[in-house]
Amino acid sequence: MKKIRWGRLFAYLILTFFAIITVFPFIYMILGGLMSFQETTTIPPTIIPKNPQWGNYAKVFAQAPFARYFLNTFITASVTTIVSLFNAILGAFAMVNLRFKGKNFVQIVLLSLLMVPGEAIIFTNYNTVAKMGLLNTYLGLVLPFLTSIFYMYYLQSYFGAISRTIYKAAKIDGASDWEYIWKILVPMSRGGLFTVGLLSFISGWNSFLWPLLVTNEDSMRLLNNGLTNFASDAGSETQLQLAAATLTVLPILVLYFIFRKQIICGVVRNDLKG
Repeated sequence: MKKIRWGRLFAYLILTFFAIITVFPFIYMILGGLMSFQETTTIPPTIIPKNPQWGNYAKVFAQAPFARYFLNTFITASVTTIVSLFNAILGAFAMVNLRFKGKNFVQIVLLSLLMVPGEAIIFTNYNTVAKMGLLNTYLGLVLPFLTSIFYMYYLQSYFGAISRTIYKAAKIDGASDWEYIWKILVPMSRGGLFTVGLLSFISGWNSFLWPLLVTNEDSMRLLNNGLTNFASDAGSETQLQLAAATLTVLPILVLYFIFRKQIICGVVRNDLKG
């Protein structure tokens, strides 16, 4: 028993140590955004600001159009989430419930595409978007991300766990495939759908490389690109850089803390047990 207790205590200490290492940069970033310039540059470093400088955030919005960055990021992340989730639902349903010629071949092709890194085709996508005249547009920002093979296969594991007899019973009762998807399949898989939606939204919110390529106007930049430019413009004003970084990360942190229970349920698939 003592060995078990000591082992558990050691495990807790290790987890606590790594948790502190992981969380501390975020805490310091938030606190640093409320410090003065002198506090962010002193050695040893200041951890807690003596007089919180809430005006740093006003200066950030005054020096750069962060409100516009927020709007652009929210629009692109929301559109990619909704459309990619819709396409993933239809694709996963087709692969699980429908029977058609060449299905196995389609599965192999889609799986092989998962092996191709996004960086390998990003310039091909850029040339396509440029030739279509979609640079510096919302459509150009979201077009390559309106479908995701990974999300489709993720949902297949949920849809495949639902007994096929439910689908057959729905068809016998006269339900169409469309009705079965939205009235039966989606409600029974809401944990997985929520997880996919959240992952897609976070991916869209944190997007950096693609927006950097297809936008060169300040009015179309996303948060991460705007933050990079602001870090250059702010120069040595580290407190403003930390405040701007906090503005970029805080919405995702808030989103996680609000929906953490749903995220956990989506991972362990409690809604499909039994």
